[in-house]
Amino acid sequence: KSVEEFSHSNKNQTMAKAWICLSFLIILYLFSDKNFINVNAETRTWCVAKPSSDQATLLDNINFACSHVDCRVLSSGCPCYSPSNLINHASIAMNLYYQANGRNYWNCNFKNSGLIVITNPSEFALSQLCYLKTLLYIKKY
Repeated sequence: KSVEEFSHSNKNQTMAKAWICLSFLIILYLFSDKNFINVNAETRTWCVAKPSSDQATLLDNINFACSHVDCRVLSSGCPCYSPSNLINHASIAMNLYYQANGRNYWNCNFKNSGLIVITNPSEFALSQLCYLKTLLYIKKY
């Protein structure tokens, strides 16, 4: 084959692959109501730190969130202080910020270190007392 024929053949293959991918995405979109969890206004959501986040990022998230919302629930002696580890404290601070700012997906981005979950993290990682205290702070502000 000549260079021109090879180039033209490559372009046709690339276009065919692009059309197949586009068709697949359109079909996926059309059937997405049945295949994906639909998070709407009635669905409770929480923002937590991604487990893969490094310590510097977690500290930045705590500092950012706590500069915009009241994070006194993380103080020593308060119910949300324990367990006293960075990922727990970052998750609480990030969730306080997320809840206080309308539970929009962009309020849980934190430079791609936040994760929106539909399972209440207090049932797994936080005490119920911490969760209730957090709700009181959210309702107060």
